[in-house]
Amino acid sequence: MTISDFIRVLRHSWILISAVTVLGLVGGAALTFTTTPVYDASTKVFVSVQSTGSTPSDLVQGNSAAQQKVSSYLDVVSSASVLQPVIDELHLKTTVAGLASRVTAAAKVNTVVITITVSDPDPAAAARIATAVGSSFATVVTDDLETPTSGGPSLVRIGTIEPATVPTIPTSPKLLTNLGAGLLLGLVLGIAAALVRKTLDTKIRSHEDVQQVTDIPVLGGIGYDPAASNQPLIVQVDPRSPRAESFRTLRTNVQFVDLDDSVRSVTITSAMPSEGKSTTAANLAITMAENGARVVIVDADLRRPRLDDVLGVEGAVGLTDVLIGQAELDDVVQPWGTGGLHVLPAGRVPPNPAELLGSARMRALVEYLASDYDYVIIDAPPLLPVTDAALLARLTDGALIISASGRASRNQLRTALDALASVGGRTLGVVMTMLPTKGAGAYGSGTYYAYYGKGGAAVDATAVPKSRGRRAAITN
Repeated sequence: MTISDFIRVLRHSWILISAVTVLGLVGGAALTFTTTPVYDASTKVFVSVQSTGSTPSDLVQGNSAAQQKVSSYLDVVSSASVLQPVIDELHLKTTVAGLASRVTAAAKVNTVVITITVSDPDPAAAARIATAVGSSFATVVTDDLETPTSGGPSLVRIGTIEPATVPTIPTSPKLLTNLGAGLLLGLVLGIAAALVRKTLDTKIRSHEDVQQVTDIPVLGGIGYDPAASNQPLIVQVDPRSPRAESFRTLRTNVQFVDLDDSVRSVTITSAMPSEGKSTTAANLAITMAENGARVVIVDADLRRPRLDDVLGVEGAVGLTDVLIGQAELDDVVQPWGTGGLHVLPAGRVPPNPAELLGSARMRALVEYLASDYDYVIIDAPPLLPVTDAALLARLTDGALIISASGRASRNQLRTALDALASVGGRTLGVVMTMLPTKGAGAYGSGTYYAYYGKGGAAVDATAVPKSRGRRAAITN
């Protein structure tokens, strides 16, 4: 994963990352307010060794001996010989090990001062125990450990230089520390969750996902519209909307997808059902007819025809009837709107759609339509469930693959493209539909996928090609 991929994951998953980070902050705050406060009370004792003489060298030797003993005395502070008397004196309900876990002793290098610290939920108890531990430590050292074998007083003296006081501020939990730790942990877990989700998510959601599957260009991006099922013809209903403009951009890119060989007939299909191919086909046909071109759109989805509903035409008789010889083409092709758009509905649902669409009659029909109209758009079934679209793609100049954001997986799109290639079908490009209109990576007004054709120059999305007029009919 490159840095740009990582940044893209962060942008697309910022809601998840933010939510987990907030949970980390809440967890840090909850830990702070649910943890019993602990107070630390400290006392400081001074260790000295009496010298046997009064010369300067004797004093230096005594001080050096005290420093050496201090490092050993640190372990003595938490020993049973020191702590058991404290437990007995204060009637503490704990063991030596339990008390030792709350007592620490520390000394700076080359000093003879030992700091004894006691932690306890009760600040007053912490002060009492610290004082008692200091006294018990002094007694054990002077009366037991450092008593001369020959008798007499101990040469080691331990005196309290700073008595323990009752603390007023708890040492733990620390609010800022816990909040900082929660924030950092939440951020790390949020990023990890985003990366895991990205790894496990195989759906096609963006242009970048398509690029991971194929080098075929993305010719257009259509934003998601929750009202599309009720008002699919956005080019007619709201011609100045961003979605309508995106269909015009798609029209231009399709017209200039191959500068060496003009595209006149297009099969529109998808990997899976419900990816918006019929809606895309209808709107694309309308935008092409806007320029005065003669356009015919054919509903070749003989299994689940939808164009009659989308365009609002009579669909009882259509393509099926023409292919089986029960109707003439001129009798079933219906004009639509005030421009040059004509519609050939699917007609009756036959028992053998694949045989009809792969027949010589279908090939002849497509050739005749291509000679009689400027553009022929065929709305085909999805590629993976049936083979119809692959057969139709061979009869036209190429196919547009509709890929809805969050519907088909990368593997399904790859399989669909392979299915077209296996029969010699040409894929003109991929059209992204149902792209998000809010959030990171959202599809918005004025933001369209650009296609770079041969020659390296970007196609102007506002360019409008001139109609080439009606072609001469070719007998079939």
